Amino acid sequence: MTSRDAILAAVRRQLPQSSPLPDLDGHWISYSDPVAQFSSVLEMIGGRCIRVASEAEISGQLAALPQFASATQVMSLVPSALTGTVTMDQINDPHQLFDVDFAVLPGGVAVAENAAIWVSDEQVKHRVIYFLCQHLALVVQLSDLVHNMYQAYERLNVTASPYGGFIAGPSKTADIEQSLVIGAHGPRSMTVFIVG
Repeated sequence: MTSRDAILAAVRRQLPQSSPLPDLDGHWISYSDPVAQFSSVLEMIGGRCIRVASEAEISGQLAALPQFASATQVMSLVPSALTGTVTMDQINDPHQLFDVDFAVLPGGVAVAENAAIWVSDEQVKHRVIYFLCQHLALVVQLSDLVHNMYQAYERLNVTASPYGGFIAGPSKTADIEQSLVIGAHGPRSMTVFIVG
């Protein structure tokens, strides 16, 4: 027996007994006003939430944001909300997105519990835009707002596209001298528009 086989045999002898999976049917957290909860958590982690009746109202709300007013390179993948100055269809190399100041992108399921929003590359040609743009706005339908992560995963098909993940608030880090830095390695601001 080789030393490798001896080590693996010893590890196998020490494996814990398997146990049944827990029952996931239960009382999960819910909120009397999930929009207020989502907005409160998002603001606490450095973002902002704006509720609009329709996507057509988004352009007017964006005009009031200083980050949008100063943006020269704007991308929008929500055409009913805004027409951008940068078109992703014409870009083949994702490195060309390095100078996008403001991106308005579609969001998926939104979670009131932690203000996380599911994003994927189903509607986005270059997924790096979620992280390269200076300022990010995600557009979420009110019907896609759920109370908790359990409900979110019930709605998701994680095999629908090669990429998917949750984004909550702007980029931030607090691991250096215990000082919170917003925009450390991604968008410096995040605005979520809840439509409906």
